[in-house]
Amino acid sequence: MLKFSEFLEQTHEVPQDCIRDYVKWVQIYQQRLKCSLVVSGEEALAAAPFLEWLATKYEKKLVVQARHAIQLFWYYRKTYASGGQNPAKRVEPTETPGDSVLLEQLRNLMRLEHLSLRTEKTYLAWAVRFLAFAGQRPRSGPTPENFKCFLAHLAVDRKVAAATQKQAFNALLYLFRRILNIPIEGLECVARARTGKRLPVILTVEEVKKILGCMQGTDQLMATIIYGGGLRLEECLSLRIKDVDFGRNCLSIRHGKGNKDRETVLADNLVDRLSMHLEGIRRLYDKDRREGVPGVWLPGALGEKYAGAATECGWFWVFPSEKLSIDPRTTTVRRYHVYPSSFQRAFKMAVARSGVVKQATVHTLRHSFATHLIEKGYDIRTIQELLGHSDVSTTMIYTHVATRNKLGVTSPADSL
Repeated sequence: MLKFSEFLEQTHEVPQDCIRDYVKWVQIYQQRLKCSLVVSGEEALAAAPFLEWLATKYEKKLVVQARHAIQLFWYYRKTYASGGQNPAKRVEPTETPGDSVLLEQLRNLMRLEHLSLRTEKTYLAWAVRFLAFAGQRPRSGPTPENFKCFLAHLAVDRKVAAATQKQAFNALLYLFRRILNIPIEGLECVARARTGKRLPVILTVEEVKKILGCMQGTDQLMATIIYGGGLRLEECLSLRIKDVDFGRNCLSIRHGKGNKDRETVLADNLVDRLSMHLEGIRRLYDKDRREGVPGVWLPGALGEKYAGAATECGWFWVFPSEKLSIDPRTTTVRRYHVYPSSFQRAFKMAVARSGVVKQATVHTLRHSFATHLIEKGYDIRTIQELLGHSDVSTTMIYTHVATRNKLGVTSPADSL
């Protein structure tokens, strides 16, 4: 039988010098349970009453450590206490015939609720991984116990990032609530992936110029638009011709993150280049109409409500792909926008050629846009609206990486 202390050593979830403290918290927890009316079953692992009692006697950081110890103990007891399994074992996702009906129901519901294709793929992938994990456990199947064990497995064995565990949690919660109609409780015992504060990578104006100078054509235009308006990659690729307003020098972002619309700026020095680009796109649009290519994809049920909208010029992509592709939902052969990976690959090559050593991605241009506006003295609320953040605290992170904030604070070392 694998001891709890050995489990902590093998998983490397806590520092070696803290293992004794974690074991101590579990011992106190078990002693407390013996004095409680709750003595067995799933309820015996509930951590909330114990932590509430602990908060009256110890300072906050010790209560946090105790909570983590109880979460790991819960997973240890459910998974390794009797079987002595290898904590490093990885469950490979495989879809069995018995899972097909459940996955098909999940897919149909997401399409009925008009979830994005990316969300659909992500949720289905997590569902397949979870069903494979649950199928190898004694009580196989999608049970609340296996739900919590899978989340702990991601944090303890797989050591995924906190954002990855949260993504899995949202996907499986959707599965349990909307398809299986099974309530999930007792999540305070689930081991959480470690979170930390990370500052975004920021490029200087000179570094942005170097990278853009190593790009050309449509790739350079897209990168400049993203930097000039703080767009996300998908928001740039999803632009329609009707979303460009040359009269007001702005871009309308439709169905952005969180299914929200907003407006952002279009740089003055991009107006002529973008106008010439759209003239070439208009010729491609006319070519598709002459050849009878089906209209572009439309969000929601617009394609059914307005039958001719898909073939209207205003709905055509600002950055269409050179080749036709198959719509994965309807199997219709139509023209889609530029594929994200092709543009990301071009940007990565430009970064390498420019000599910039920072780990810059396309999204770094959005971070740089916000930071450079802060350095110019624009107020945080305006930047929040341009970026489309729901909470201003998300925008505030850029104040930590700005070279000079609005107060003009400089390092005391500058006077040496």
